[in-house]
Amino acid sequence: MAMLNKDTTLCISLSARPSNNGTRFHNFLYEELGLNWVYKAFAPTDLAQAIAGVRGLGIRGCAISMPYKEEVIALVDRMDASASAIDSVNTIVNDDGVLTAYNTDYAAIAQLIASHGIDPAASVLLRGSGGMAKATAAAFRDAGFRDVTIIARSQERGRALADLYDFAWIAEPGDSTADVLVNVTPIGMAGGIEEHALSFSEEAIAAARVVFDVVALPAETPLISAGRVAGKTVITGAEVATLQALEQFVLYTGIRPSDDQVSAAQDFMRAGQSA
Repeated sequence: MAMLNKDTTLCISLSARPSNNGTRFHNFLYEELGLNWVYKAFAPTDLAQAIAGVRGLGIRGCAISMPYKEEVIALVDRMDASASAIDSVNTIVNDDGVLTAYNTDYAAIAQLIASHGIDPAASVLLRGSGGMAKATAAAFRDAGFRDVTIIARSQERGRALADLYDFAWIAEPGDSTADVLVNVTPIGMAGGIEEHALSFSEEAIAAARVVFDVVALPAETPLISAGRVAGKTVITGAEVATLQALEQFVLYTGIRPSDDQVSAAQDFMRAGQSA
């Protein structure tokens, strides 16, 4: 990587639990494409101050992860349709001090639903009610899924998300089963208090056809591992991370890397997860 200098363009990510996924993916492509850019992950102690820093320091791009995807809305200047449609932000682009919010999570989920050929007639259990869950629920709705149940402990948030897309809501999974299981909570995430927990029961996994975990770290969450052992089709958070990061890269730089370059960046990102 070229030595940093006064002309280096900075992009960052803000997350309660930063990972090296974005740093490895973006920095690999910067070097591959000969860009004088650098990407750094942060865990902010004050979100408003962090976003003020993005604006005041001329930081070009800022990825937003849990739990800030909704809170950050009040801190930006403009909402692109991709973010305003679901009231959730995962990307901020800084144009001369004007901050525009986007959501590339939705596009990533929609692409994965299509590429894995999930039948819209399938029943779905979707666990979660935060910003990422909004993007995921919207992608399933727009792909034609109607038999979807939102699982969320918060009745207010769970019902609100379910009602938004005319889905059902339950507080806990209980003995519920479905063709497709989707985890959009921190359950199974590295470093969390439930990192070794399953977001769905073994019985639900056995009854499902597709197991989808949006959690990207670790690469093999307990849910994904259980799905593989059970012989199910699995969709990993690493796949989501790659697709949404690619669209962020394009928004920041205006350059779309080749498929081979994206594949190489994905491999580099995954190597960091297993290191």
